[in-house]
Amino acid sequence: MSALIRWNPFFDSFEDMDKMFSDLVPTVQRGQAGFMPAVDIYEDKDNVVVETQLAGVDPEKVDIAIENDVLTIKGESEKKSEVEDKNYYRKEIRRGSFYRSIPLPAHVDKSKASAIAEDGVLKIAIPKALEVKPMAIKVKTIKK
Repeated sequence: MSALIRWNPFFDSFEDMDKMFSDLVPTVQRGQAGFMPAVDIYEDKDNVVVETQLAGVDPEKVDIAIENDVLTIKGESEKKSEVEDKNYYRKEIRRGSFYRSIPLPAHVDKSKASAIAEDGVLKIAIPKALEVKPMAIKVKTIKK
């Protein structure tokens, strides 16, 4: 007879596991080695909104594209001259190129997308396509 062992997950969700692996392994997409900036994605009544922290990145040098409801953000953080003989205890500040490809949760109108950079945060607002927005239909009553 075997004893039952209570299941205790190491991660609360698959998202935690994905984050751990993305933090450990550098991103290599389209031949670019770099990092993936973290993003927040949410929607309001009219837009899908994507926010990402890009401290140390010149917003003018960030490329944003939308194709087939997939948002792509890529660029390069400023490279500071590093002293090779520093005896680091910890080196977590990421420098170099970054690339992030994000499937959007709704169909969007990419022609009306806008992006604003403020205080190191890039905010991209993409209007939802008309067919995605809920449409209220008024019920008419016919009296006999």
